[in-house]
Amino acid sequence: MRHRGAEQARLSDHAAAARWKSWGPYLSERQWGTVREDYSSDGTAWDYFSHDHARSRAYRWGEDGIAGFSDDQQRLCVSLALWNTRDPILKERLFGLTNGEGNHGEDVKELYYYLDATPTDSYLMMLYKYPQR
Repeated sequence: MRHRGAEQARLSDHAAAARWKSWGPYLSERQWGTVREDYSSDGTAWDYFSHDHARSRAYRWGEDGIAGFSDDQQRLCVSLALWNTRDPILKERLFGLTNGEGNHGEDVKELYYYLDATPTDSYLMMLYKYPQR
């Protein structure tokens, strides 16, 4: 009950509530159907580089991540990076197939659930099931 009172106090102070709401889970889990950045000379952005190359790039436009959290302008974006000690790479965004690659268009291949949150996002709970093999 103590937590409910603290959340109510944050919401009743409009200036404080505005500051609290400027931070939250504003990152998408995955930028579905969007080409991250097109540096190809002929407009073939989807084929411009491989998955192995794509996972090693830093991107300037748009942000995504597992359980991502950011300010409302996405100037500072934070999300999880996971490693199961077996895969050669860190897991930092949901794995999915895009467009014609998936069974029904775009399709994510792992399980995640949003379990709980307060209105100001001072508390968030998510369950992510990391695929092992």
